[in-house]
Amino acid sequence: QLQLVESGGGLVHPGGSLRLSCAASGFTLDYYIIAWFRQAPGKEREGVSCIGSGGGSTIYTDSVKGRFTISRDNAKNTVYLQMNNLTPEDTAVYYCAAEQRPPFVQHMCTMALREYDYWGQGTQVTVSS
Repeated sequence: QLQLVESGGGLVHPGGSLRLSCAASGFTLDYYIIAWFRQAPGKEREGVSCIGSGGGSTIYTDSVKGRFTISRDNAKNTVYLQMNNLTPEDTAVYYCAAEQRPPFVQHMCTMALREYDYWGQGTQVTVSS
């Protein structure tokens, strides 16, 4: 009954922007650390960004620092990934993932793939001229 649903992917030209959304149902998103992962054809899944629970801070992989921003809206039970200045190397299926943490205390996130128990179905991002 716990679900994460990604949306917002699509085709964009290099230098363009997209905002991905990860909507949670069946649980309170603020009690979970959330991460965005991506997997390009022929490559392993890699962590892109994550955000801690209870107001915890964010982490970004080096290749997206300064271009991507992760945020959460607890009232909407949704996490976003704003992606600016996209390049063809950003082309991938993007997944959001969640892992429970105790509430009312800040918890750091991690981009360790095996840490996360709950996954969305993925949304395709294609950056091409």
